Amino acid sequence: MYSVITTATVRAMDVRFVCVEADVSDGMPYFEMVGFLSSEVKEAKERVRTAMKNSGCALPPRRITVNLSPVNLRKVGNIYDLPVAIAIMTSMEIVRARDLEDFIVVGEIGLDGQVRRADGILPIVCAAAEAGIKECIVPAANMREAMNVGGVRIVGVSSVTEARDYLNSSREKRDEWIRKTMVKMPEAAAESHSGEQCAGQPDFADIHGQYMVKRACEVAVAGMHNFLMIGPPGSGKTMIASRIPGILPLPDFSERMEISKIYSIAGELGSDEGLIVNRPFRSPHHTISVQGMVGGGAIPKPGEITMSHGGVLFLDELPEFKKCVLETLRQPLEDRRVSIVRATGRFEYPADFMLVCAMNPCSCGYYPDRNRCNCSVAQVSAYLRKISRPLLDRIDISVEAPRVTYKDLEGKGPAGETSARIRERVTAAQAIQKERYKDMGIRFNSQLTGMNVERMCGLDEAKKRHMSEIFEKMNLTARGYYKILKVARTIADLDGREKVELDDLNEAVMYKGIDEKFFGEVV
Repeated sequence: MYSVITTATVRAMDVRFVCVEADVSDGMPYFEMVGFLSSEVKEAKERVRTAMKNSGCALPPRRITVNLSPVNLRKVGNIYDLPVAIAIMTSMEIVRARDLEDFIVVGEIGLDGQVRRADGILPIVCAAAEAGIKECIVPAANMREAMNVGGVRIVGVSSVTEARDYLNSSREKRDEWIRKTMVKMPEAAAESHSGEQCAGQPDFADIHGQYMVKRACEVAVAGMHNFLMIGPPGSGKTMIASRIPGILPLPDFSERMEISKIYSIAGELGSDEGLIVNRPFRSPHHTISVQGMVGGGAIPKPGEITMSHGGVLFLDELPEFKKCVLETLRQPLEDRRVSIVRATGRFEYPADFMLVCAMNPCSCGYYPDRNRCNCSVAQVSAYLRKISRPLLDRIDISVEAPRVTYKDLEGKGPAGETSARIRERVTAAQAIQKERYKDMGIRFNSQLTGMNVERMCGLDEAKKRHMSEIFEKMNLTARGYYKILKVARTIADLDGREKVELDDLNEAVMYKGIDEKFFGEVV
């Protein structure tokens, strides 16, 4: 008997539906799976054979053929076991072939017949709902993420036996089954967020001194500008970066869905999580490879660039990263997407993130303090040259983090603001930007393109003459010039001004002046 079950596979961020066709007929006992399969999918036949035996549905000594179509699509991953088992059981008439065209089935099974957690369930269920599929049978461990999608019934099963029993049940029993197995969804953090600092979250109030660095960090987060801190060891660069999550406004529902899809595909969405409710903050070690940063594999998985989408990618000890790894950041920082080409096709992932970097000014960390720095001019030059001009040009705000004084540590300086207070201003500034750009398809000032920057800044003739002088004096590129304008626009938004003033421009220029101090001679 012939049967067909619908399942799906994920290619980058796209979902492709796959038909699992099974035929059980008379002939020499044989079990064959075809359809451009990867090694892990080919191995599914042994898992399915043993799992069905241990579930009381042993395969008969007949010819069994399973085809996964379309045949020109490479089948990879761990989600085909359960649909293959159900398709075979339908052909064996163990499962009644009734309204199966309204189902989509995904899941890995173990040799004991238990259905195990699978990757990429959230985007698959979203695609099924958009395609008008009525029900999705998914592993019980994936219930929380799947239930965030409306317009489709979610059936969580923990074994092959449960899937069989559900499909053989009447409509009334199926409804009762879903009511019993439905998990209670936790309240979204965005709805319960009161604006107070989360328990255990590092707070900006803990940082002594570094008022200019904290101000620059606030401006950077408000406009999602790329941010670089340069200073000696112990000046608080990493501490400041680690507190950025505390001042990031929470994403809205559409952003949470997009971020959660990425984490689901990467297998980093925990079974107790419904959606990712906070913006990502990724801090990879400097030994990371190009594949780890961009994404890799025959069917590429998301790299750190994509895992940072909608949030922050923090690179501590920036010059210690391999130069080839740093250069891979250049195009994603401009395009806000990662495109990976393999023999099996092109894979595109979103990569709209804020880059935050921290570095020492030299190998020992104390340049230009010649009383403490023991590096030669050539050593300092070689160290700073690890950061290329094209990459530096893509960083909107650069700021020096000076050595912390004893007065700061003693607490005699002005009291530091809490993260909650800073987050209020950042949230207000981002709300202004989202309203301003609601018809332009962007959210933040950092996403403005060249043709719109000057229009949004509204510079009069005096300010244009001032910026003309700055352009020539600092030997700016066009990209650097527009980045200054975008930062000035963010500073004005933080202060609630409709137009960019001269002070805003001067502060934005100050955040680029450090480039010449440290990199002017060597880049």
